[in-house]
Amino acid sequence: MADKRDYYEVLGVAKNATPEEIKKAYRVLGKKYHPDVNPGNKEAEEKFKEVGEAYAVLSDAEKRRQYDQFGHAAFEQGGMGAGAGGFSDFGGFGDIDFTDMFGDLFGGIFGGGRRSNGGPSKGANLHTSIKITFDEAMKGVEKEIELTLKEECPTCKGTGAKPGTTPFTCPKCKGKGQVVYTQNTLFGVTRSVQVCPDCHGTGKIIKDKCSDCGGTGYKSVKKTLQVSIPAGIDDGQSIRLSGKGEPGIMGGPRGDLLVEIRVQDHPIFQRDGDNIYSVAPMSFATAALGGDVRISTIDGDVLYEVKPGTATDTRIRLRGKGVPSIRNKNVRGDHYVTLVVDVPTKLTGEQKDLLKKFDDSLKGKNPEDAPKKKKRLF
Repeated sequence: MADKRDYYEVLGVAKNATPEEIKKAYRVLGKKYHPDVNPGNKEAEEKFKEVGEAYAVLSDAEKRRQYDQFGHAAFEQGGMGAGAGGFSDFGGFGDIDFTDMFGDLFGGIFGGGRRSNGGPSKGANLHTSIKITFDEAMKGVEKEIELTLKEECPTCKGTGAKPGTTPFTCPKCKGKGQVVYTQNTLFGVTRSVQVCPDCHGTGKIIKDKCSDCGGTGYKSVKKTLQVSIPAGIDDGQSIRLSGKGEPGIMGGPRGDLLVEIRVQDHPIFQRDGDNIYSVAPMSFATAALGGDVRISTIDGDVLYEVKPGTATDTRIRLRGKGVPSIRNKNVRGDHYVTLVVDVPTKLTGEQKDLLKKFDDSLKGKNPEDAPKKKKRLF
């Protein structure tokens, strides 16, 4: 057992890791080394089994306690743990089916989940992205995207076989598309279900391949699809187009197309959830005397009346002028505007004199009381 790696090291977690942390590490590594992701990769297959063994121990409170106390010897027949509540006490692991153990966690990494007994399964999902403007995201828009998709070969009608011939059932998997490998380990007999290497999961062998599609049954075709983008969509959200992904396996339905939306920044507006934030300038006179300030919103410009003596950096709220809700078009967020006094940088002489008089009046000074310059006597 000396050459066996520490189970905590295998999963990449600390010895005091919580069950949730152990399960999360198990999910990540299981997907990474899954045989369907790494067909024919023996190293990945061994790591997959190693991850399964580590999780089988560390996910069980009693097995983990025994392992923490005795290490791998806890599961060795006649080892340290055998006489103290070790392997013999809690019955080992019996027959472990790693495919079943991981199946509930993968839930569709190949588009439609696990196949049962090599039957039809949903095709893989495809991913693409679209760039739209901020205004388009606020109001909704129709967009066209051009993609290269797999379509049924018109020559062989999707069979992959040369016209006039038919595929025959794969003798290795007997048409199931999967083969089961068994292995004796310290934990008992382990079973690993993998895609059949001879038919690549189709369950059929094509002797005479279609010359147009090369035996795949599909041809790549450029297609233009219409995407309806709803008002209020946020950057990074995706729209699902059902049935526009990869073709299914063994007659299964097509996968879906997931279109990620990338929203460009706006020069004025900033979004935070369903609310919008912006800055609007107001003149010194308007701030002092009150009046209307013109504010840009996603619906166009509006006039907002400010009170006399409004200070710079005052924030106002425009109710219902924010982002439309995707779920309910009648619901919208708010628009928060920070009012900033626009200080003039260029003034005429007359304007400067008026401002000086205004400033002096605030300080209680009379311009007529200003000291006169004395004439020089020599």
